[in-house]
Amino acid sequence: MTTTQARTEPDHAPGTGPGADTPAAEGHGAADHGGHSPHGPHGYSAQKDAHLKRLRRIEGQIRGLQRMVDEDVYCIDVLTQVSAGTKALQSFALSLLEEHLRHCVAAAAEQGGAELDAKVAEASAAIGRLLRS
Repeated sequence: MTTTQARTEPDHAPGTGPGADTPAAEGHGAADHGGHSPHGPHGYSAQKDAHLKRLRRIEGQIRGLQRMVDEDVYCIDVLTQVSAGTKALQSFALSLLEEHLRHCVAAAAEQGGAELDAKVAEASAAIGRLLRS
């Protein structure tokens, strides 16, 4: 299987993509998001459809990896696809982080004080997690 084949998986119907059976903000209350409801509006809300499409494409890449292993594809070819999937997730994460900085952190900057400090600390922790992954 080539990189192109793994990326051209069909999109899933709404509600059938990754996390369709679990709440998006499981374990997070409104207080965890600076008073915003756990279902928006967040920095990514304006691009939600594009993000979901991108995640479905990444999900297709991962399903392609499962097929490759099932079909005993050469290990280096599988590793190439793992790298492509990893880079796709990292790119998505960076896009989401940028939107968080532009929306959530910028809104906190207008308020200043403890709210700003909390959002900067939260963003810094998220960046740290991304760097460790």
